[in-house]
Order: sequence, then C-alpha cells, then structure tokens
Amino acid sequence: MTKVKFIITAILAVLFGVLLMQNSEVVSLKMFFWEISMSRIIFFPLLLLLGFVIGFVVAKMTGSNDDD
Repeated sequence: MTKVKFIITAILAVLFGVLLMQNSEVVSLKMFFWEISMSRIIFFPLLLLLGFVIGFVVAKMTGSNDDD
C-alpha cells in the first residue's frame, strides 16, 4: 500500500509542477481593502499550503484520528 501512495503522490507532484510552469503570469487578488499582485507560480503553492493548514487544524479540532 505504501508503494501505491508513493506513486500517486509522485504523479500529483508532477501534475502540480506542470500546472505551475504553465501559469507564470501575474495575477491580482482583491479582498476588501487590500490588493495583492503576485505571480501565479507563487500564488498556487501558497493556496495549497493554506488548504493543508486549514485541513490540519480542522482535523485536530474535530478529533479526527485516521491512521490508515
């Protein structure tokens, strides 16, 4: 099962790398009074990290214990 998880993770990492390389233009994010401009190649990993952090915090707060 560990080998399957590694292969799936590797495939997702390659797909994410391709996504980053194809989206290098600058985007602007407007939220209330703020406007942030940055390259998508920076913006996507930040969103991915934010999603992982939120998922981790929610799992810890709900007491989820999934040890597969």
